[in-house]
Amino acid sequence: MGVAQVFKRNQKEDKFVQLLTDQGQATVEGLRLLEKWAKKDPLAEKAVEQIRRKESEADEIRRILIDELHNTFITPLDREDIFKLSLHIDDMLDYAYSAVEGMQLLEIDVDPHLIQMVTHIREAAEEIWLAVQRLSANPRVAADHAYRARKLENQVEHLYRVAVSELFKKSKNVDQVMEVFRRREIYRHIANMAEQVNQAADILGIIVMKIT
Repeated sequence: MGVAQVFKRNQKEDKFVQLLTDQGQATVEGLRLLEKWAKKDPLAEKAVEQIRRKESEADEIRRILIDELHNTFITPLDREDIFKLSLHIDDMLDYAYSAVEGMQLLEIDVDPHLIQMVTHIREAAEEIWLAVQRLSANPRVAADHAYRARKLENQVEHLYRVAVSELFKKSKNVDQVMEVFRRREIYRHIANMAEQVNQAADILGIIVMKIT
Protein backbone atom coordinates (compact mmCIF):
# COMPACT_ATOMS: atom_id res chain seq x y z
CA MET A 1 0.00 0.00 0.00
CA GLY A 2 1.46 3.36 -1.04
CA VAL A 3 1.81 6.43 1.16
CA ALA A 4 -1.10 8.17 -0.60
CA GLN A 5 -3.39 5.17 0.00
CA VAL A 6 -2.42 4.98 3.67
CA PHE A 7 -3.06 8.71 4.09
CA LYS A 8 -6.45 8.39 2.37
CA ARG A 9 -7.41 5.44 4.59
CA ASN A 10 -6.40 7.34 7.73
CA GLN A 11 -8.46 10.33 6.63
CA LYS A 12 -11.54 8.12 6.23
CA GLU A 13 -10.96 6.40 9.55
CA ASP A 14 -10.46 9.74 11.30
CA LYS A 15 -13.71 11.02 9.78
CA PHE A 16 -15.84 8.20 11.17
CA VAL A 17 -14.02 7.99 14.49
CA GLN A 18 -14.39 11.77 14.88
CA LEU A 19 -18.13 11.61 14.22
CA LEU A 20 -18.52 8.77 16.73
CA THR A 21 -16.41 10.77 19.20
CA ASP A 22 -18.59 13.85 18.71
CA GLN A 23 -21.70 11.75 19.19
CA GLY A 24 -20.21 10.21 22.33
CA GLN A 25 -19.35 13.63 23.70
CA ALA A 26 -22.90 14.92 23.21
CA THR A 27 -24.21 11.79 24.92
CA VAL A 28 -21.86 12.13 27.90
CA GLU A 29 -22.76 15.80 28.28
CA GLY A 30 -26.45 14.88 28.22
CA LEU A 31 -25.96 12.18 30.86
CA ARG A 32 -23.98 14.58 33.06
CA LEU A 33 -26.97 16.90 32.91
CA LEU A 34 -29.26 13.98 33.80
CA GLU A 35 -27.11 13.17 36.82
CA LYS A 36 -27.15 16.80 37.99
CA TRP A 37 -30.92 16.90 37.55
CA ALA A 38 -31.35 13.64 39.48
CA LYS A 39 -29.20 14.99 42.33
CA LYS A 40 -31.28 18.20 42.32
CA ASP A 41 -28.24 20.33 41.58
CA PRO A 42 -29.40 23.98 41.81
CA LEU A 43 -27.37 24.71 38.66
CA ALA A 44 -29.42 22.13 36.75
CA GLU A 45 -32.68 24.10 36.79
CA LYS A 46 -33.02 23.91 32.99
CA ALA A 47 -31.43 20.47 32.68
CA VAL A 48 -34.46 18.80 31.09
CA GLU A 49 -34.51 21.26 28.20
CA GLN A 50 -30.72 21.01 27.91
CA ILE A 51 -30.94 17.20 27.76
CA ARG A 52 -33.48 17.52 24.94
CA ARG A 53 -31.09 19.84 23.08
CA LYS A 54 -28.20 17.41 23.57
CA GLU A 55 -30.41 14.63 22.24
CA SER A 56 -31.16 16.72 19.14
CA GLU A 57 -27.46 17.53 18.73
CA ALA A 58 -26.50 13.86 18.96
CA ASP A 59 -29.27 12.91 16.50
CA GLU A 60 -27.89 15.42 13.99
CA ILE A 61 -24.38 13.98 14.31
CA ARG A 62 -25.79 10.50 13.73
CA ARG A 63 -27.62 11.70 10.61
CA ILE A 64 -24.34 13.10 9.26
CA LEU A 65 -22.56 9.84 10.07
CA ILE A 66 -25.18 7.78 8.23
CA ASP A 67 -24.95 10.14 5.25
CA GLU A 68 -21.16 9.71 5.23
CA LEU A 69 -21.64 5.92 5.31
CA HIS A 70 -23.85 6.19 2.22
CA ASN A 71 -21.27 8.40 0.48
CA THR A 72 -18.25 6.23 1.27
CA PHE A 73 -17.73 3.20 -0.96
CA ILE A 74 -15.13 1.48 1.23
CA THR A 75 -15.13 2.21 4.97
CA PRO A 76 -11.98 1.76 7.12
CA LEU A 77 -14.01 0.06 9.85
CA ASP A 78 -16.81 -2.40 9.12
CA ARG A 79 -19.82 -0.41 7.88
CA GLU A 80 -22.27 -2.38 10.02
CA ASP A 81 -20.12 -1.95 13.14
CA ILE A 82 -19.98 1.83 12.65
CA PHE A 83 -23.76 1.95 12.18
CA LYS A 84 -24.52 -0.23 15.22
CA LEU A 85 -22.09 1.57 17.52
CA SER A 86 -23.62 4.91 16.54
CA LEU A 87 -27.12 3.49 17.11
CA HIS A 88 -26.37 2.26 20.64
CA ILE A 89 -24.68 5.54 21.60
CA ASP A 90 -27.72 7.38 20.27
CA ASP A 91 -30.15 5.18 22.21
CA MET A 92 -28.42 5.97 25.52
CA LEU A 93 -29.51 9.60 25.31
CA ASP A 94 -32.93 8.70 23.91
CA TYR A 95 -33.65 6.58 26.99
CA ALA A 96 -32.25 9.31 29.25
CA TYR A 97 -34.73 11.83 27.92
CA SER A 98 -37.56 9.26 28.05
CA ALA A 99 -36.76 8.63 31.72
CA VAL A 100 -36.89 12.34 32.60
CA GLU A 101 -40.05 12.89 30.58
CA GLY A 102 -41.66 9.83 32.18
CA MET A 103 -40.81 11.02 35.67
CA GLN A 104 -42.42 14.38 34.98
CA LEU A 105 -45.55 12.89 33.40
CA LEU A 106 -45.98 10.21 36.07
CA GLU A 107 -45.01 12.63 38.87
CA ILE A 108 -42.26 10.36 40.17
CA ASP A 109 -39.64 11.75 42.55
CA VAL A 110 -35.99 10.79 42.26
CA ASP A 111 -34.88 8.12 44.75
CA PRO A 112 -31.40 6.92 45.83
CA HIS A 113 -31.58 3.89 43.52
CA LEU A 114 -32.17 6.11 40.50
CA ILE A 115 -29.29 8.39 41.45
CA GLN A 116 -26.90 5.44 41.81
CA MET A 117 -27.97 3.91 38.50
CA VAL A 118 -27.71 7.21 36.62
CA THR A 119 -24.26 7.87 38.09
CA HIS A 120 -22.96 4.46 36.99
CA ILE A 121 -24.44 4.90 33.51
CA ARG A 122 -22.80 8.31 33.17
CA GLU A 123 -19.47 6.75 34.19
CA ALA A 124 -20.00 3.88 31.72
CA ALA A 125 -20.85 6.31 28.90
CA GLU A 126 -17.62 8.17 29.62
CA GLU A 127 -15.74 4.87 29.24
CA ILE A 128 -17.45 4.25 25.88
CA TRP A 129 -16.53 7.78 24.78
CA LEU A 130 -12.89 7.22 25.79
CA ALA A 131 -12.89 3.86 23.99
CA VAL A 132 -14.03 5.50 20.76
CA GLN A 133 -11.32 8.15 21.06
CA ARG A 134 -8.65 5.45 21.46
CA LEU A 135 -9.86 3.22 18.60
CA SER A 136 -7.47 4.42 15.89
CA ALA A 137 -4.19 4.85 17.75
CA ASN A 138 -4.59 2.54 20.76
CA PRO A 139 -7.22 -0.13 20.06
CA ARG A 140 -6.22 -2.32 23.02
CA VAL A 141 -6.70 0.65 25.34
CA ALA A 142 -10.11 1.11 23.70
CA ALA A 143 -10.91 -2.52 24.55
CA ASP A 144 -9.96 -1.86 28.18
CA HIS A 145 -12.34 1.10 28.38
CA ALA A 146 -15.09 -1.03 26.82
CA TYR A 147 -14.47 -3.68 29.50
CA ARG A 148 -14.79 -1.05 32.24
CA ALA A 149 -18.05 0.15 30.71
CA ARG A 150 -19.38 -3.42 30.78
CA LYS A 151 -18.49 -3.79 34.47
CA LEU A 152 -20.36 -0.57 35.29
CA GLU A 153 -23.35 -1.82 33.29
CA ASN A 154 -23.35 -5.00 35.40
CA GLN A 155 -23.55 -2.84 38.53
CA VAL A 156 -26.55 -1.01 37.09
CA GLU A 157 -28.27 -4.34 36.37
CA HIS A 158 -27.70 -5.39 39.99
CA LEU A 159 -29.02 -2.07 41.31
CA TYR A 160 -32.07 -2.40 39.05
CA ARG A 161 -32.94 -5.83 40.49
CA VAL A 162 -32.47 -4.58 44.06
CA ALA A 163 -34.60 -1.48 43.40
CA VAL A 164 -37.47 -3.48 41.85
CA SER A 165 -37.34 -6.05 44.65
CA GLU A 166 -37.60 -3.32 47.30
CA LEU A 167 -40.48 -1.71 45.43
CA PHE A 168 -42.64 -4.82 45.57
CA LYS A 169 -41.82 -5.45 49.23
CA LYS A 170 -43.21 -2.01 50.11
CA SER A 171 -46.53 -2.32 48.21
CA LYS A 172 -49.29 -3.00 50.73
CA ASN A 173 -52.36 -1.32 49.17
CA VAL A 174 -53.75 -0.29 45.77
CA ASP A 175 -52.20 3.19 45.81
CA GLN A 176 -48.78 1.78 46.60
CA VAL A 177 -49.13 -0.84 43.86
CA MET A 178 -49.81 1.91 41.31
CA GLU A 179 -46.74 3.77 42.56
CA VAL A 180 -44.72 0.56 42.16
CA PHE A 181 -45.70 0.16 38.50
CA ARG A 182 -45.06 3.84 37.71
CA ARG A 183 -41.65 3.78 39.35
CA ARG A 184 -40.75 0.43 37.79
CA GLU A 185 -41.45 1.95 34.38
CA ILE A 186 -38.80 4.60 35.08
CA TYR A 187 -36.36 1.98 36.36
CA ARG A 188 -36.91 0.11 33.09
CA HIS A 189 -35.88 3.18 31.07
CA ILE A 190 -32.68 3.35 33.12
CA ALA A 191 -32.04 -0.38 32.67
CA ASN A 192 -32.58 -0.01 28.91
CA MET A 193 -30.05 2.82 28.90
CA ALA A 194 -27.55 0.53 30.61
CA GLU A 195 -28.22 -2.20 28.04
CA GLN A 196 -27.25 0.24 25.27
CA VAL A 197 -23.92 0.74 27.06
CA ASN A 198 -23.43 -3.03 27.07
CA GLN A 199 -24.26 -3.30 23.37
CA ALA A 200 -21.89 -0.43 22.51
CA ALA A 201 -19.12 -2.10 24.53
CA ASP A 202 -19.69 -5.38 22.67
CA ILE A 203 -19.45 -3.65 19.27
CA LEU A 204 -16.26 -1.91 20.35
CA GLY A 205 -14.81 -5.27 21.33
CA ILE A 206 -15.67 -6.67 17.89
CA ILE A 207 -14.10 -3.66 16.15
CA VAL A 208 -10.89 -4.01 18.17
CA MET A 209 -10.73 -7.73 17.35
CA LYS A 210 -11.01 -6.96 13.63
CA ILE A 211 -8.37 -4.23 13.52
CA THR A 212 -5.67 -5.80 15.73
